[in-house]
Amino acid sequence: MEDKTLTCRDCSATFTFTVGEQQFYAEKGFTNEPARCPDCRKAKKASQKNFNSGYSQR
Repeated sequence: MEDKTLTCRDCSATFTFTVGEQQFYAEKGFTNEPARCPDCRKAKKASQKNFNSGYSQR
């Protein structure tokens, strides 16, 4: 295995999908490579968290 260079679907920036990340994805059973760079992943996660903050979970 070796590092892969991928392109973010949101901002079109290139980012590295490291061997360690690939191993982590494989251990978790994920079959798809990440489509977003780390910054866009954080932004998407934050926007989803803010969207869901109006609802309480029981």
